[in-house]
Amino acid sequence: MSTSGQPLQPGNPSLIQITTVEATIQKRLEEERARLEREAGIQKRQPNHFKKPVEHAFNASQRSHTTLLFGGLTWKHEKLIHGALEGLGYQCEAIPTPDVAAFQLGKEYGNNGQCNPTYFTVGNLVQYLQKLEEQGLSKKEISSNYIFLTAGACGPCRFGMYEAEYRLALRNSGFDDFRVVLFQQSGGLDQSEGEAGLDMNLDFFLGLLNGMNMGDLINEVAYLIRPYEITPGETDAVLEEVTDYMHEVMRRKRPWKLNGNLGKYLERFPKTADTATYVGKFLNQILGDEYIQHLHHVRDRFDQIAVDRTRMRPVVKVTGEFWAQTTEGDGNFNMFRFLEREGADVMVEPIGTWIMYMIHQTIQSIRDKKGLEEGATSPAFWRLDQHARIGWNYRNKLAKLKLAEAIFKREYHRIKDALGGIAHALTDQYELQRVAHPFYNSRAGGGEGHLEVAKNIYYSNKNLCHMVLSLKPFGCMPSTQSDGAQSAVVTQFKDMIFLPVETSGEGEINAHSRVQMALGEAKIKAKSEYKAALEKTGYSLEEIKAYVDAHAELKRPMYKVPRVEGVVGLGAHFLHHVAGKMRLEQASARVN
Repeated sequence: MSTSGQPLQPGNPSLIQITTVEATIQKRLEEERARLEREAGIQKRQPNHFKKPVEHAFNASQRSHTTLLFGGLTWKHEKLIHGALEGLGYQCEAIPTPDVAAFQLGKEYGNNGQCNPTYFTVGNLVQYLQKLEEQGLSKKEISSNYIFLTAGACGPCRFGMYEAEYRLALRNSGFDDFRVVLFQQSGGLDQSEGEAGLDMNLDFFLGLLNGMNMGDLINEVAYLIRPYEITPGETDAVLEEVTDYMHEVMRRKRPWKLNGNLGKYLERFPKTADTATYVGKFLNQILGDEYIQHLHHVRDRFDQIAVDRTRMRPVVKVTGEFWAQTTEGDGNFNMFRFLEREGADVMVEPIGTWIMYMIHQTIQSIRDKKGLEEGATSPAFWRLDQHARIGWNYRNKLAKLKLAEAIFKREYHRIKDALGGIAHALTDQYELQRVAHPFYNSRAGGGEGHLEVAKNIYYSNKNLCHMVLSLKPFGCMPSTQSDGAQSAVVTQFKDMIFLPVETSGEGEINAHSRVQMALGEAKIKAKSEYKAALEKTGYSLEEIKAYVDAHAELKRPMYKVPRVEGVVGLGAHFLHHVAGKMRLEQASARVN
């Protein structure tokens, strides 16, 4: 406004004068601010906002020239999954077990403060790609002809950051365009344009399921036999042979299809044909026996290994964080082989337990949230139709999950029985929840949740092991919480031998030294148990060994030794069993 009360018009000299003064003030303020910032050593930077990198799709047209890379499990699991994926028409390769060099690459190209599974697995991928480059492939060829398939998660531990870490390390190492696909129905690369290159259908998941279950059980059978083999190295040779054999079986297997006249007829009704095919694949999985005869061959090959069960071996149950308790390399200080060299009978943890745990936790979550899903829109008490619908949805969800739980357990035990039945059954998740909950709330998520505490109590109190060894990454948040609860567990169960070991890229000698000390206590327990068993038999060890030599079936790995109440070690069980057979034969001879 002018002094006369009239509004100032554009071009008016008074308005120009006011604007000039304001500009001068603004300029001097900026100059003074800049001077003060220089004196204080403050550097003003332009904001650099994060932009999600451009992701290149993996489409069906690229399958013929694209190789799927995967890893992170034992070589047995990876070999069988490799066969399953090839049977579905994919080209694939398993990345070798990560070593310390991979760990160092992960630290070089990744963020600070990550857990060592992140560094090992991320660095392992970069290391593999660098070796491809050394063989003459350009970065463009590698990005065009390879993709990496990995598991995805939402956390809450650092596992939820794996995808971002892979992308960061790939970018920092010069492989900006390399594709990472998450193994889950949501997330990962956007494959919506055209037909997806990775078809996550029922065949895909059944192939992975069979590969993991067979990998679990073949791996466990080998661990059960190796400590007692008479000829060193024979178990490993047979293990490699039968794993290659089952790889070929899975590679040759083709997905079930609806054939014959019924298939031709249903082609006129695409939706009905799709439903019938889906049901047929499912029934073929749970009722078919395509793998059984081949698994019997594996059983028979293992059964040709001569074993000496009169040996005293302390049983060590390995638990902990999923990756650290599974890998067989530098990532956990090669702990499995170290334990066996020190004379232990190692009880490994199957991936099947983790799968059953995830199903169990989902069931528990649905039960806990019953009646809460509708929230503020919950129907009035008199709307019986809506209450019936809510009840039906709740029961339907539970029924599907309980069915999945029962089917997975049945499939796992079918393979177990086909391999001779000497491997351990899947542990009941409801029993694990019951024993752990007083010490660690079973609703707490992250990592293995209550499983670490539960397994320690379960395997120790059920006389299934002499010692529990928990392997976890350095600074792993969920496992650190479990260790805090374990102090109360060990206080209550005085005879328990529990040792937590944090793994990283360094410190192998220190970790092995700690394990040796705890294993020494376990050996004392095992020796005492073995001595008591031998004294109770009334025979000398030489007499028992002579009887075993005269009965070849007692040297076969698939010979089932009955368990004795309160006894842990296989050697002590075997002494009781053989002594019982000897007494029966002697009694029979006296009668005759």
